Amino acid sequence: MFDIGFPELLLILVVALLLFGARRVPEVAKALGQSINAFKSGIREVYREAESTKAEAKKLEEETKT
Repeated sequence: MFDIGFPELLLILVVALLLFGARRVPEVAKALGQSINAFKSGIREVYREAESTKAEAKKLEEETKT
């Protein structure tokens, strides 16, 4: 999706070090990782709910046909 290579990652790391300092970079990285995981979990839940709703709608449709 994003074509990020080694030079770009190195630049991001240097900018992060300058912005947050060496002590806070691990904290910021951990928080970012947790945020990404929470976002992915939320997206998965939305897909599950959509599939569940689709299945219920299909079941109701079949029941009303008979």
